[in-house]
Amino acid sequence: MANILVVLTGADHWKLADGTEHPTGFWAEELVAPFRAFTAAGHEITVATPGGVVPTVDKASLAAEVNGGQQAADEIAEELAGIGALKRPIKLTDVRLDDYAAVFYPGGHGPMEDLAVDADSGRLLTDALDSGRPLGVVCHAPAALLAARRADGSWPFAGYRLTGFSNVEETQAGFADKAKWLLQDRLVELGADYQEGPAWAPLVVVDRNLFTGQNPASSAPLAAALLKSLN
Repeated sequence: MANILVVLTGADHWKLADGTEHPTGFWAEELVAPFRAFTAAGHEITVATPGGVVPTVDKASLAAEVNGGQQAADEIAEELAGIGALKRPIKLTDVRLDDYAAVFYPGGHGPMEDLAVDADSGRLLTDALDSGRPLGVVCHAPAALLAARRADGSWPFAGYRLTGFSNVEETQAGFADKAKWLLQDRLVELGADYQEGPAWAPLVVVDRNLFTGQNPASSAPLAAALLKSLN
């Protein structure tokens, strides 16, 4: 079967507008749900991060209240602990796109801190888009798209229908008035055809080979849609 590249943030904090550092990382569900789907379909997973650092899970994403109860939270933590690839990520600079059938970016607030300004990630995203491979990006991970540029300075994702964590959701999460910038605003400013669904409800938007999900609840349906494109 195929090898799927999963790119995770290497950040363990998100610097807010007042200079304070909010502890964060990647959001557990946004990795675990797709990982579960990809491996159940027989695919292998390679994890890459900036500098090859071992990624940090956002502890808030392991709480009972965001996982539908303590039992589900314990299950997701157990699954997360069993993902061996998390303990040995490769460096983004060492990625060879030809080795992978698809590329997937989970979110969490971490990408707002590092992947949003990571040129290596930006080049990978541009190359993946141009290759026609399925490219999946969920929740806050579309922040990574901000770092993508073509040689002429244009944004590769201009005009694409896509989604990501909405301003409404960021407000309800309590960070809209604390953030330096909001993801939805930046995507629209760069020319994305941003699609917004009801807050916290699953929304998957597919435009050509770009698969995007609005929030954590979109992770599993996004993975399912991406897998269909590999068949």
